[in-house]
Amino acid sequence: MTALAGPVLADSVLPAEDGVRILDRRVFPHRRTWVLCTTVEDVARAIEDMVTQSSGPYFAAAWGMALAARTAVSTPDPRAAMERAGRRLVATRPTNNHIGEAVDLVLSGVDYRDLVGSARAAAAAADARYRERSRVLGSHAAALLPDGAALLTHCWADFYLIGLVEGMRAQGKDLSVFCTETRPYRQGARLTAPTLAEMGVPTTLVTDGTGAALLASGRVDALVTAADRVTADGHVVNKVGTLGLAVAAHAFDVPYLAMVRAPDPTTRTGADVPIEHRPAAELLDAAGVVDPAVDGLYPAFDITPPRFVTTVVTDRGPFAPTALSRYEEAA
Repeated sequence: MTALAGPVLADSVLPAEDGVRILDRRVFPHRRTWVLCTTVEDVARAIEDMVTQSSGPYFAAAWGMALAARTAVSTPDPRAAMERAGRRLVATRPTNNHIGEAVDLVLSGVDYRDLVGSARAAAAAADARYRERSRVLGSHAAALLPDGAALLTHCWADFYLIGLVEGMRAQGKDLSVFCTETRPYRQGARLTAPTLAEMGVPTTLVTDGTGAALLASGRVDALVTAADRVTADGHVVNKVGTLGLAVAAHAFDVPYLAMVRAPDPTTRTGADVPIEHRPAAELLDAAGVVDPAVDGLYPAFDITPPRFVTTVVTDRGPFAPTALSRYEEAA
């Protein structure tokens, strides 16, 4: 696949003749190291080990399914082998439902008379679909923001944020962004801030604890984040720390825009979402804690109730969080 023009992280999962190459986001931007995955199990472990994050697992899962087809075609039951591969990938990060979407898109596009070729074509279609829907989503979000908007974001919104920047510029609008560092993996510092700077957006990095004070200061026009999942009744699931920022934004009358390609109609409310807990060692190691008597608690996501969300922006336009049933009507 030919890399597309744009920031480096726009093409961080690439199919190759020898497998799937995934840019290691754990060391980016200090190093640009590519991890070669030659089996679907390699892809699954790369997702679990945080080699790729945010929308990266969607692309990894899509191309991982194409990789699985190479092996499945020589098994007694190729269909069962593909379904097993899909279940393995979905289990890697249970909170984000985008992986399941990628798997389903490939499985639904497979022709078992030409398993390898059709799986690769389906993965390419899933790849292109995500990019295009993110571009449209970004344009819808940009239409809600004023020229010169100063935004606060949390974690790495990936293609959604790239689409937002491109949408703002297409509409003749400037913007600047405050990025939280997003501990313990510091995606905001290592992924969001460098990518925005790469795109020429004025960018300011702040600590995670600065968000509420910044929202209170009047310097922020909107809190804008991605969402790993939005439930049918408008609960927003995103990187842990989003809830605190949303509550602060609500307290200081700053609108909160949550970007997601589509709400998840299969998840009724926040209580139905499995929240992934990462190993405590990831938190303790990042904090430099070596005392074995100290434990760690690291839920990777939190859930923001709809009363703290101003707008959910989708690829079919913006909706109030309590009106997401209209998403299907907007098709």
